[in-house]
Amino acid sequence: MLGDRRGRPYVMVAAILILASLACNSLIVSSAPPAAPLPTLPLAPTAAPVSLTPPAPVVLDPVAEQQLYIDLYNRVNPAVVSIRVLHAQGVELSLGSGFVIDNDGHIVTNHHVVEGGDNFEVDFSNGLKVPGQLLGSDPTADLAVIKVNVASDQLTAVPFGDSDRVQVGQRVIAIGNPFGLSGTMTIGIVSGLDRILESNVTAPGGGSFSAPDIIQTDAAINPGNSGGPLLNLNGEVIGVNKAIESETGVNSGIGFSIASNTVKKIVPALIAEGKYTYPYLGVSSLDDLTLAQIEALNLPRTTGVYVTGVMSGGPADQAGVRAGSRPTPIDGLLGGGDLIIAIDGREVKTFSEMLGYLVNNTSVGQTVTLTVLRDGGSLEIPVTLGARP
Repeated sequence: MLGDRRGRPYVMVAAILILASLACNSLIVSSAPPAAPLPTLPLAPTAAPVSLTPPAPVVLDPVAEQQLYIDLYNRVNPAVVSIRVLHAQGVELSLGSGFVIDNDGHIVTNHHVVEGGDNFEVDFSNGLKVPGQLLGSDPTADLAVIKVNVASDQLTAVPFGDSDRVQVGQRVIAIGNPFGLSGTMTIGIVSGLDRILESNVTAPGGGSFSAPDIIQTDAAINPGNSGGPLLNLNGEVIGVNKAIESETGVNSGIGFSIASNTVKKIVPALIAEGKYTYPYLGVSSLDDLTLAQIEALNLPRTTGVYVTGVMSGGPADQAGVRAGSRPTPIDGLLGGGDLIIAIDGREVKTFSEMLGYLVNNTSVGQTVTLTVLRDGGSLEIPVTLGARP
């Protein structure tokens, strides 16, 4: 974790149970202009030969690019804060980052930054230091909201972008307080999408619930960056920085951020109720089956969500979703389970894709339709999501 707590690194693991969401209706709507669309190129004549010559590289104006970063930093950095987490005795427990999301003084950060704290000091880039009140936190998604009493004309809020539009290779910027160095800006690209990370929340029957829809980036993220924003070039928040994958505890080119659309679903509930209630499907799966496992299970395709377990009495169990029960040549791998290939008509290729859909698009009590392959046929199974135990 990156709230500068020692000895508690994040580890990427396969998830166990499905989560999901609440409607979001109260976060900032971006006012930044959309990026200009690329020009449409005319189609080449049918008879034209195929050229094997690679396209000429695009040369950016370095001065204009530099000014873009400078302007973005000057616009966004006033919204980024340093958060000192203290015990009741005044001993500093951790140091992390956060950012202002509205003129009411709501600040988003990570759950692991504020965890165990009794008092919270919020330091702004202009030197202002104020106490903060913890309104709520969610350990599964690793999100928390702190409230400060500061006049609205002294606050700069940063808007959210649409993380569904984020693409691998896209340039991103992180601003935070690594190692206590306030207002540090780093630049990188989106390295991967739809990652999942294990949370510290224990699931029924063992294992842990998982946070889906995680953005992977090579922008330098280090202890103290936790809770800070990951931004696109419009200065919109597309993720909340939360963890690194590292054997040394410092950046090694793999960082993770909670996608903004997930944040926009969870934060309003933290503000209003202090917690977030996840809808519950009640299945377990392996996120990445090997070819040998696929062959042992005799699956008709290599993509989809193979159901390895169904929680007894849960929504999926009541709806008739089937888990593997027959021995296979691979020890511990049971065949005959359902292969989920779509949810509400939307194709899902991996467990993390389905998790992300449920978190961002469903609510407790909502009925979703799973398309599953079973015994050579296709079934449509409606499942009414419950509240996660």
